[in-house]
Amino acid sequence: MGKESKSRGCLGWFLAIVILALVVGAVVYTIKKKIDHKNEDKAAPVPGPPGAIDKKYADALKIAMQFFDVQKSGKLVDNKISWRGDSALKDGSEANLDLSKGMYDAGDHMKFGFPLAFTATVLSWSVLEYGDQMEAVNQLESARESLKWITDYFINAHPSENVLYIQVGDPTADHKCWERPENMKEKRPLTQVNISVPGTEVAAETAAAMASASLVFKTADSTYSSTLLKHAKQLFTFADKHRGSYSENIPEVATYYNSTGYGDELLWAASWLYHATGDQSYLQYVTGENGKAFAEWGNPTWFSWDNKVAGTQVLLSRLSFFGAKGASGNTGLENYRKSAGDVMCNLLPKSPSATTSRTDGGLIWVSEWNALQHPVASAFLAAIYSDYMLTSQTPKLTCGDDSFKPSHLRKFAKSQADYVLGSNPLKMSFLVGYGDKYPQYVHHRGASIPADATTGCTDGFKWLDSTEPNPNVAIGALVGGPFLNETFIDSRNNTMQAEPTTYNSAVIVGLLSSLVTTSSAVKSFT
Repeated sequence: MGKESKSRGCLGWFLAIVILALVVGAVVYTIKKKIDHKNEDKAAPVPGPPGAIDKKYADALKIAMQFFDVQKSGKLVDNKISWRGDSALKDGSEANLDLSKGMYDAGDHMKFGFPLAFTATVLSWSVLEYGDQMEAVNQLESARESLKWITDYFINAHPSENVLYIQVGDPTADHKCWERPENMKEKRPLTQVNISVPGTEVAAETAAAMASASLVFKTADSTYSSTLLKHAKQLFTFADKHRGSYSENIPEVATYYNSTGYGDELLWAASWLYHATGDQSYLQYVTGENGKAFAEWGNPTWFSWDNKVAGTQVLLSRLSFFGAKGASGNTGLENYRKSAGDVMCNLLPKSPSATTSRTDGGLIWVSEWNALQHPVASAFLAAIYSDYMLTSQTPKLTCGDDSFKPSHLRKFAKSQADYVLGSNPLKMSFLVGYGDKYPQYVHHRGASIPADATTGCTDGFKWLDSTEPNPNVAIGALVGGPFLNETFIDSRNNTMQAEPTTYNSAVIVGLLSSLVTTSSAVKSFT
């Protein structure tokens, strides 16, 4: 009887201790949740000037920047690529213009104005957001030089208010040749848009390029900056007043760079003109009827050479993040910022609205052709948006019932960059010249033909079909990238995967510039 009583007493004490432990645990859990919730609502510290350098991204940026030198046309100044030389010196001569500068589009020798203008706009945006970080790794001057090589070309390609030369070369004839650009002797016809043959998207994108570049050069060369801004205003007026799709009015351009609409370019250009001028009419343009018609508020899209909607949403969100004049209570700007947030929620892998367009290895994957353009461009936007949040002391982004910190966006941006640089199932870098393993058979004429070879239009095809790796390294080229199943066929004839583009270089330079170090975002470009 005594033993039984003692046993019951022990059991009672045991139960009391368990209950007490559960109560204490519940109290601790509740307090922790409250602390976590408070921390969630607490903004991360604002970064100061550029901090410690991340060597991986710095090394990659120095390599990526060099592809602009590989792609340069014209009389080369301070040529840094040993196997490149002067080329296309007579481009534009049939119209008494000097269109020798600019850059070749990809592995061919075409100058396509539409994607080239996108290249310049994104490169300008990269410098404006991350110029201090570029300078920390001695790449700012290279970026400016490459940008000016393109904008010099655009100035000459816009000889009068309503005329813009948008293409040099005949792509059908060009693609029947395989030769070094230095040896080209074929005719290089010109294509233009004008009042009779309008091309709103290419004129507006060129306006965006020149407006954004005017900000880049505003301090260093105010005269050049003013010239760019004058051309930007004229081109925007031309694009807006004489609306028409360039790929409908000039059907042959649709084979290579078909536009799916011009509304996004009009908003993109007006946004850049607002940043460059502070003129409220441009802000009214993007937030009024044109915004309602073209902004696709609440509909996340992919940022690319053809679609600028997501880029415009992020660019305009900075106005509300940093309290720009006219931003408070502006419903249109609120819609842009909310839509930019929707884009971010689409990208974050743990968001309830996360896109399923990914490889098993975590790469955003949208298109078989040039697959890397979309993930790199998306990561670039995510890095920018993350920095806007940090600098404005915005602690979280709400996606459905979940919330995410700026650090989550930066982690996503890094994941895409790391995949490109070799953290992928193939353990290879898609940035040519970076790492120990990268594509050796890049679809690029100049890289595939020995520098001392003399070839005509067609006899150079033996180099295209050669089984030997390229004799010259297309340093900094970002190739098309993997298939959805994360395979990659390293073949010169595989244009879908192995051809680099100049606009790919713009987005990878922007992304890497955002990651080389951390610093606070500039609150105004002027």
